[in-house]
Amino acid sequence: MRTTVSIVTLGCKTNQFESAAMGEQLILAGYQQVAFDAGADLVVVNTCTVTAATDVQSRKLIRRARRLNSQARIVVTGCYAQIDPHQLNQLPGVSLVIGNQEKGKILECLLENNKPGQVRVADIRNSKVVEPLRLTGFEQRSRAFVQIQNGCDAFCSYCIIPYARGRSRSVSIQDVVNQIVKLSDNGYPEVVLTGIHIGNYGQDLNPKTDLLALLKRIEQSNFSGRLRLGSVEPTELSEDLYRYIAESTWICPHFHIPLQSGDDKILQRMNRHYTTDFFASLLEKIHHLSPDAAIGLDVITGFPGESDSQFDHTCQLLEQLPFSHLHVFPFSKRVGTPAADMVGQVSGTVIKERAALLRDIGASKNQNFSQRFIDSQLKLVMEGGEIDGWRKGLSENYLPVWVPADSTQQGELCTVAIDGLYKDGLWGQVVQ
Repeated sequence: MRTTVSIVTLGCKTNQFESAAMGEQLILAGYQQVAFDAGADLVVVNTCTVTAATDVQSRKLIRRARRLNSQARIVVTGCYAQIDPHQLNQLPGVSLVIGNQEKGKILECLLENNKPGQVRVADIRNSKVVEPLRLTGFEQRSRAFVQIQNGCDAFCSYCIIPYARGRSRSVSIQDVVNQIVKLSDNGYPEVVLTGIHIGNYGQDLNPKTDLLALLKRIEQSNFSGRLRLGSVEPTELSEDLYRYIAESTWICPHFHIPLQSGDDKILQRMNRHYTTDFFASLLEKIHHLSPDAAIGLDVITGFPGESDSQFDHTCQLLEQLPFSHLHVFPFSKRVGTPAADMVGQVSGTVIKERAALLRDIGASKNQNFSQRFIDSQLKLVMEGGEIDGWRKGLSENYLPVWVPADSTQQGELCTVAIDGLYKDGLWGQVVQ
């Protein structure tokens, strides 16, 4: 009888990629991957620690795994495990806690640590290189992810991630290109470049390189699909880089750019090295070059000291900016970061009210952006599953589009004529 395994993932695309890599290792070793609710023999919880809420979610998943199968071997990894392994190790049912660096050696860790209550977490801040995790495919996914970089050197005052992921470390250009070409050859029509701080790509390599050089090498390779970028810091989106993206037919017209606040004083307290004028000018230039591109922003509300007028500055700036998607993050105090000890902590009630207002602005912007594509055609990568006879796909410019499920298959790249708004996006008919 084959041992069953379930991997449950919280957090970013980097975590999703690393979970897929661990899953492939385990499957090749003879494990049978099953759904979390099946009560697997081995459960791997890949945690996130960006907010206090994700910590709570992680602990709930661990407890639930034990309820589903009291004999399950529970392994906890990810950023929460990296930051506070001993707290997680004390939870009932946890057999092993491993750090982010140890994910690539999960089989080795499982064999070495047969007794319950084991911890294998290295000091990631001392790591100077990243060992690339390689994948041949992504179970039940239409799009593939490739990790080009790990770690972060920015040290924003609210963020715990540099402590959980270590310094910025890049995968070599050749390793990245080889992985992308392999996934494309295996039938994935879209590859997403992921990392913690991808705009800083290549600065640690010898000789130094950058994200633009990587993109040019990918263009010269045998890669035949479409490419999508993860989040890039505004100060790292050079004119040469965003012009190259805007003029490329094989790179998705989709920019994800963290704003975090629309007030200059709050940006300074956040240790963000740009002004709102710089940010607005950058978005206007990108929008002018690529008016149909999706532009997604991140914004934090309730940062310590954020007054009503400073919050209003953020709302006013967002109303003016040409963006399509808004990710709103209520401020979460993370022990060990400078912001956790700052004066002027904002009450949870006020943060919740402000977050709701920002989400309304984001929803309005997204609907206006979506409506522009009614009576046009978009190219989609279709996702798996169906709901009420409909299947969802993702357009190049990051719009979810629903089509009749019987007109296409998961993983197919197709052209769709857009007829109107539907659910969380648009709906249309596949163009034969």
